[in-house]
This record gives sequence, structure tokens and C-alpha cells, in this order.
Amino acid sequence: MEETPKEFEQKAKERLKTKKAKAKKKRPEYKKKRVIVPAATALALLILGIASAIHSTYFQSTDDAFIEGRLISAAPRVSGQVINLLVDDNEEVKAGQLLVEIDPADYEVKLHQAEAKLEEAKAKLDVTEKQIDEGGSNVQQSFEDINSTKSNLDFAQKDHKRYTDMYKEGIVSKQDYDNSSNHYTVALANHKAAAEKSKAIQSALEAHKAKSKAVRAEIKRLEAEVEQAELNLSYTKIYAPQAGMVSARSVEKGNYVQIGQPLMEIVPEKVWIIANFKEIQLTNMKKGQSVSIKVDTYPNKRFKGHIDSIQRATGAKSSLFPPENAVGSYVKIVQRIPVKIVFDEDIKNYNIVPGMSVVPRVKVK
Repeated sequence: MEETPKEFEQKAKERLKTKKAKAKKKRPEYKKKRVIVPAATALALLILGIASAIHSTYFQSTDDAFIEGRLISAAPRVSGQVINLLVDDNEEVKAGQLLVEIDPADYEVKLHQAEAKLEEAKAKLDVTEKQIDEGGSNVQQSFEDINSTKSNLDFAQKDHKRYTDMYKEGIVSKQDYDNSSNHYTVALANHKAAAEKSKAIQSALEAHKAKSKAVRAEIKRLEAEVEQAELNLSYTKIYAPQAGMVSARSVEKGNYVQIGQPLMEIVPEKVWIIANFKEIQLTNMKKGQSVSIKVDTYPNKRFKGHIDSIQRATGAKSSLFPPENAVGSYVKIVQRIPVKIVFDEDIKNYNIVPGMSVVPRVKVK
């Protein structure tokens, strides 16, 4: 049965009315959601802000923190070919353990040469010392000769004066006078010769003494050369400066190495943390405060530690090229201060090595 236009219009009005009723019913629910969701979000943010403020009051944390340690580089003090390599990568070594041997042949030869020169110089010194002893005896004898010739000269001079006076008075003959004159001349010549000989002997003695001094200085220099040669020979063996683990080994048997060339690093067991806190985080931070440490390698473990010290300069100020702020375009940047944190527990059973990332949380109140 077909609907009449009037019935169709009536049903259309009823559908429109039903639709409006449903829309009116849903509108309050939609309005409720528009109010409740922002309010809930604001409340959650407020709670998080309050929690964060409370947490920052009692704790300070940073992810700009790393494990640090003293890495000791093993390097040769002499050059040469490596004839023996006694350790491998990641091997535990003890302090004083032999790591590398360099061919000692050239250094043994240099030591023998230095020792031979030293022995030669000592032999020269023995000869010079003997010459000094003989020169001293000769000088003493020359003094005695001078005294003897001086006595003869004094006697001849007095005798010649006496004969001169007697010859003038005609008491003695011309021959006696001439004899006294000859004796005086000979005595004078002998005395002068003895004095000159003594002077020459003394000059020779001074020369021997100067030579002895020079030889002694040469011996000291050669002794230093021998000592240096012995040291160089000992340097052909490279020992571990401390206990730890071999890392970054770059040498192989047969390599020719140069002085100061890094061969490997020894990483000790002792490590600590350098945490770079913002300057605004240091207000209540001080030495001795407890620290909870999270190491990225062990996410489920919290290590215990404490602040060992706080650096007296910012990281930027301690860098190789510190900033120069006396410019017109200066922009203030929050600086970071390195803080040293040490572990309070034994970490030997954990593989915690320099360079690892950590997140420390310091209890400041």
C-alpha cells in the first residue's frame, strides 16, 4: 500500500525530531569530554611538576657522566726492532711484568765501546799520577840542589872578596886571585842552572797536574757515557708500569719501533666517575654526599658511591682553548662543573671500564 504524501511528510518530521533528540542527548557528553580531558591533563602535569620539584630539591642527576681511569701508555725509551712480544690483547698483567723486548745487540756494542774508552782514560790517569809523583820528587831534589849551589855560591863570593882585598894589598898572587874569581863564576853559574832546572821541573809538574785534572774530567764524562749505555741497554726490555689489562695493542713482533711510540695501554682496575653537572645543580652539592649510580651496561643494578671532590673550575675553563667572553656578542651559557664520584662497593665482578656512560643521582638533602 503506497504512502500518501501526508504520511510521508509525517514520518520525515518524526525522523528529524528523533535525530535532533539524539544530537541533544550526545551534546552534553561531548561537552563533558572537552572539559574533563584538559583538566585531567593539567592535573597530571601539575602532579609531575610537583614531583619533579620535590625530586630536584633532594636529588640532582645528569646523563653527562662517564667512567674514568688512569690509562698508562707503554712506550719504548730506545728505538729498535721488536724481537719478543710477551702479551696479547685484553690480557691481565702484573706491575713489573715483561711486555716487549727490543733487539739489544746495538746497545751492547755501544756499552762495550764506552767501557773501553773508560779503561783507556783510567790508564792515562795512572801514567799521569806516576809522572806527578816523580815530578814531586824531582822538585824536592831541585830545591836541595838550589840550597847546595847557594851555599857554594855564598862561600865562593866571600872567598873571592877576600882574595880581591888581599890581591889589592899585594898579599896574594895574581893566580890565587884568578882562581877565586873562577870559583865564584862557576858557583854563580851552577846556582842559576839549578834555579832554572827547578823552575822547569815545577812547570812540568804543573803540566802533569793539569793533565791529570783533564783526564779525571774525561773519566767522569766516560763514566756517564757508560751509565747511559747501561740504561739504554736496560731500556730494550719494556715492563708493565702497573697492574691492569692490556688494551689498544699496536705492536707486533718484528716491528721497528721509535722512541716514545705508543705500543699498548695498561688499563688498571681502579675506576671512578666524572659527572658534568650544570652549575645551577651545585647549590647544595658537597663532598661526601651519597650517590646512586646507574651504569648503562647494567640497567637493573644500582651501584652505591659518594662524591669525592668537585673541580675548582668549569669544564670549559679547563679546556685547551678556554672561552674569551670579553666580546660584544656574548651569549650566556649554563656551564658544567666536573664532579668526581667514587664507588663505595667492590665492582671487580662487573665489567666497568673507562668510557662507559653512567647516570649518577646525588642526594643533596
